[in-house]
Amino acid sequence: MALRIVLADDHVLVRQGIRALLEGTGMQVVGEAADGNEVLRVVQRERPDAVVLDISMPNFNGLAAAERLGRSCPEARVVILTRHDEQQYVTEALRSGVRGYVLKQQAATDLVRAIREVCGGQVYLSPGVSRAVADFHATPSGDGAVLSLRERQVLQLIAEGKSTRAIGLLLHLSAKTIETHRSRLMHKLDIHDVAGLVRYAIRKGLIQP
Repeated sequence: MALRIVLADDHVLVRQGIRALLEGTGMQVVGEAADGNEVLRVVQRERPDAVVLDISMPNFNGLAAAERLGRSCPEARVVILTRHDEQQYVTEALRSGVRGYVLKQQAATDLVRAIREVCGGQVYLSPGVSRAVADFHATPSGDGAVLSLRERQVLQLIAEGKSTRAIGLLLHLSAKTIETHRSRLMHKLDIHDVAGLVRYAIRKGLIQP
């Protein structure tokens, strides 16, 4: 079955180019949006496999959209497609739950691969932004613990009340792997029950109380 994609960019010509690129590889573009509000509506309606977002969009930007999509439609994998290669953008994208980060100048070679990898449960980043990722993973969570991107994702879903099975389905991981991540989180954070993980996630702003 073809992967179903929503595109969000405020430039029509850019969207047309991306659509042609993706449809040429057998993917199906099921919706387009020109701003942050519109992409939320389109994704809610179409429930795509992946969303390709530009950072610079009207109303609210792609990073804010990615964060909202993570709450309202977590099964849709988000790939940022942007000209910004600065560390702060990459770091903020990862914190927003983005699974792929592709530079526009490398879209022809990277975007299709990025979409396929994030839909398969992986994280994909264009060459040139790996240092920002290393800095992100090396940043303490605030309580002395260093959480990986996957651990942050599992923590957020646990805090949202998702079951082990549901988390596994959303992240394309086995129940055993999710249990391993949960045990590792409790060990790293010195927390011994799910309620404690929820309180920690609220304190860190991963979910709203």
